[in-house]
Amino acid sequence: MSVANNEAAGGAQKVNHTSRSMRRAIAIGSAVMVLIGLTLLFLLTQATNNRELYESNYQTLFIINVVVASLLAAAIAWVGFRLFTRLRQGRFGSRLLLKLATIFALVGVMPGLLIYVVSYQFVSRSIETWFDVQVEGALEAGLGLGRVTLETLTVDLAGKSKAAAGLLSENSESASGMLAERLLDQLGATDITIWSGSGTLLASVGQSKFQLSPDKPTNSQFRSARQQRSLAWVEGLDESTPDGPNTARIKALVPIANPGLGLVSEIRYMLVTKALPTSLVSNALAVERANREYQERALGREGLKRMYIGTLTLSLFLAVFGAVLLAVVLGNQIARPLLLLTEGVGQVAAGDLTPKLALQGRDELGGLTRAFASMTQQLLEARYAVEASMSQVDAARAHLQTILDNLTSGVIVLDPAGRIVSSNPGASRILKTDLRTHEGHALSEIPGLELFGDGAKKQFDALVEGHQEQVADHWQQPFELAQSSDPVASPFAGILTLVARGAELPSHHQLLVFDDISEIVSAQRAQAWGEVARRLAHEIKNPLTPIQLSAERLEMKLTGKVAPPEQAILTKSVKTIVDQVDSMKRLVNEFRDYARLPAAELKPLQLNQLVQDVLHLYDLENAKVPVVMDLDPLCPQVMGDAEQLRQVIHNLLQNAQDACLSANEPRELARTVTIRTQWQAANRRVRLSIRDQGDGFADNILKRAFEPYVTTKSRGTGLGLAVVKKISDEHGSRIDVGNIQKDGVVVGAQVSLSLAAAPEPAAS
Repeated sequence: MSVANNEAAGGAQKVNHTSRSMRRAIAIGSAVMVLIGLTLLFLLTQATNNRELYESNYQTLFIINVVVASLLAAAIAWVGFRLFTRLRQGRFGSRLLLKLATIFALVGVMPGLLIYVVSYQFVSRSIETWFDVQVEGALEAGLGLGRVTLETLTVDLAGKSKAAAGLLSENSESASGMLAERLLDQLGATDITIWSGSGTLLASVGQSKFQLSPDKPTNSQFRSARQQRSLAWVEGLDESTPDGPNTARIKALVPIANPGLGLVSEIRYMLVTKALPTSLVSNALAVERANREYQERALGREGLKRMYIGTLTLSLFLAVFGAVLLAVVLGNQIARPLLLLTEGVGQVAAGDLTPKLALQGRDELGGLTRAFASMTQQLLEARYAVEASMSQVDAARAHLQTILDNLTSGVIVLDPAGRIVSSNPGASRILKTDLRTHEGHALSEIPGLELFGDGAKKQFDALVEGHQEQVADHWQQPFELAQSSDPVASPFAGILTLVARGAELPSHHQLLVFDDISEIVSAQRAQAWGEVARRLAHEIKNPLTPIQLSAERLEMKLTGKVAPPEQAILTKSVKTIVDQVDSMKRLVNEFRDYARLPAAELKPLQLNQLVQDVLHLYDLENAKVPVVMDLDPLCPQVMGDAEQLRQVIHNLLQNAQDACLSANEPRELARTVTIRTQWQAANRRVRLSIRDQGDGFADNILKRAFEPYVTTKSRGTGLGLAVVKKISDEHGSRIDVGNIQKDGVVVGAQVSLSLAAAPEPAAS
């Protein structure tokens, strides 16, 4: 019992350790999923304002989400496969676990799908509304307005510069510097520089006056100005920033005509630089930047939409897979105590009371498993107590059965209807019938036991009626049973004398106990006949001698004194008296021998050799009926008295020959007598049998064959079988006598003795 308790405690610790490991794994997995979800949410909120941050980490985050989703999908597939396998195997609790997992999964998945659909629609429509046609038109109009303004300012500066160039052409080169100073204020310019056709600076006013190398137009610009009579452009607008210094300016390059008419005079150029207003530059830059970002996002709005939807989808996958896995795990955690209890109840119902596992949780289900385990332990202890009691009962029953099996008395238990319920080996041995094969049948239905069964039933019926009248609680009655003479069933017939006792058991069954007193009755009869024989021998023998002497003396005295006729009568009468006295003496001697048969001196002897010695007297010359020997060469030595066994063989052979000679039925072949020995290794006994081919024994003779004076012969005292029976008893041998039948016709009789084999000599 302690080993079972230790195993149960170890199993409980293992279950608790597994449960703690499972909870730890669930906590770690949940923390990882929450961390990934928060990261996704953070990047999603930063996607609008800091798109570069999201795009730079999106691929890495996408791979991490795919890996986590794959792991979760693999875990769900593994759990689903286990559930499917358990369901196909019909394992107990599989349907309950599947139902709980399905319920939890639906509770987690359905709201997630609903939120995903709403979020998908919201994101799709929101992104589309960002790129409205009116916003795009307004931005385009702002850009156009900026361009027109810049073009107007450029054209205006070019026209004014051309007019100023006309004034300079009317004056000499030496006066051009003074005139440029006045033109600087008139044009509102920041710089005016005059260049020769070869690119040499001739004069400069404004900020460029203080520069070592003022900005020089390119050759292409000089050429365009000469061809178009004027050239204006905006410069530094791209380098300006709304919050930084304003470097945007308009430049106009116009040629100056020479005042002289010489054909070889060189053309001069005037470069006018005018700074753009800061507010105009800032507004133009803002509109341009807004339009550029708008166009960029308009071009990438499908990617932006995929980015948002991908983020939502990854979040959904994580949430759904996490919900399904959590549903399975939580369903398993909830169903586990129930399954543990149900499995334990099934085992208890099947009779398995081994210690059951118990969960150590603080909830009610854990307490229920512990209570169930405690109850099972108490039931197991109760079973051990009952088994110990049953073992004691079984030991007592086995002890009683051993006593019954070794009783010499027969014991039969009958049901109230008189049918055999059980019996001990002694009953089968006494009745010479295997009663175990007749269980469930009445005694009166067994061949040969009809009278015994009917008599016992009458006694039990009378006992039941006597119980009602409070007369007696048991009955006792002797029975005499004639054993069958069937050579197949029981070759050796005789009278079986039983004394039976009966009582009613508390269960209303009937107890029948009986003893075989045939040997006692036979011994008592033999003892009684021996006493009779002794007294008769004593009473009869004494007057026989005076009678014989008186008759002989009378003959001697009267011989020669009477007439011849009377002499003949006298002689004949005396002879008759003497012969009858001798006959009576022989009878008295036989009685004396029967009464005074000496005790047997048992010694090892070879029975086959003894039979052969006796049969020398029954050879073909001396035997009235031929004697056939059938001796078993395997017969060992037996314990016996040689003289008494010789007398037994003589008596039985003489009886067998007399039976053959006195047979009434004619036979085609000569009748013979067979003497046989047979070794029975199973019980270590040698059977000696003498069989004749006479008419057999009559039923009345067969029942009393071993009693003195019971004989069918006209001559003889009937003491032959009685002496044989007495010698057999002295040898501890069983003797049987019976008729031999063939096809229902008596074809002879047989007498047999069973002698014990001599002990084997001890090995030296």
